[in-house]
Amino acid sequence: MSNTTFDEIGRALRGHQRFAILGHVRPDGDALGSQLALALSLQQLGKDVRVWNEDGMLEKYSFLPRAELLTKPPSAAEDVDVAIALDTAIQNRLGNTLAAVRSAKIWINIDHHRSNPCYGDLVIVDSTAPATGEIIFNLIKSQGLPLDHDIAENLYAAISTDTGSFQYPKTSARTFDTAAELVRVGSLDVGQISQQLYENYPRRRLELLRELLRTTRFDFGERTASFSLTLKTAANLHVLPEDNEGLIDHLRAIRGVIVAVFFEELADGKVRVSMRSKDEAVDVCAICQKFGGGGHTLAAGARVRGSLADVEKKVLEQIREALKHRS
Repeated sequence: MSNTTFDEIGRALRGHQRFAILGHVRPDGDALGSQLALALSLQQLGKDVRVWNEDGMLEKYSFLPRAELLTKPPSAAEDVDVAIALDTAIQNRLGNTLAAVRSAKIWINIDHHRSNPCYGDLVIVDSTAPATGEIIFNLIKSQGLPLDHDIAENLYAAISTDTGSFQYPKTSARTFDTAAELVRVGSLDVGQISQQLYENYPRRRLELLRELLRTTRFDFGERTASFSLTLKTAANLHVLPEDNEGLIDHLRAIRGVIVAVFFEELADGKVRVSMRSKDEAVDVCAICQKFGGGGHTLAAGARVRGSLADVEKKVLEQIREALKHRS
């Protein structure tokens, strides 16, 4: 964890009035739930809060309490007292929300990605936390900030999604204690929330998975599995970017596979690379950092300029070297 304390952040939150809470591009449940939870807590303190994400609120998470608060940033930049980046390892991954903040007296950076360079004035980067939502919960509890049903449900969704429904390695006793307290405080219906998160996908996501599986390739003694999404396929299926979330887990779940990779062709001449590892000896964060990305030891990503075929070749070569080192 970085040197900033919860008390320092608590003083900044109570001592200022106008806030902008920002999250990363292509947001996940942790980013969106953390943003909404902190915003709702600050609103109950009487604060003026904006909640922005380049993509706005995603369809799949629109069930979250007060989801309508989270919007795309305005075209005209605004002045705020405090800008808060949540769950964003690299500042430029805030996308166009950065330009929407004309000025801020204080920048706060709260995150759990090991690759975060600790940008900002007040910084807490706790790489032991399995989700940014867990850090926000600890901040709220330690500072006596408001915590009600809506805040609790957003934080529960944040933690559940970023732990793979409490399955990933960094899930600890502390994580279960946090989830239990959120259920108690918010009187949460865990079954209903889980159904919304994991059993409510549109049919087009299944069609997408079917097409991706057709492209699956195995390399390096079947220790690596990958699939690729072209712009043409995405257009033909009318998929949304959010439909991709979690599909890589089908590759990671294969017995014998150590590294899973999802290559997605983007319209800006880059390829989005999502990578998962089942062995800490194969650090996918280190691999992604070679391409300007980052993340966690077992889950990371990057956006790499080049054609789909070229990026696949370069990335798989780095994975091959990492597997050699492991051997």
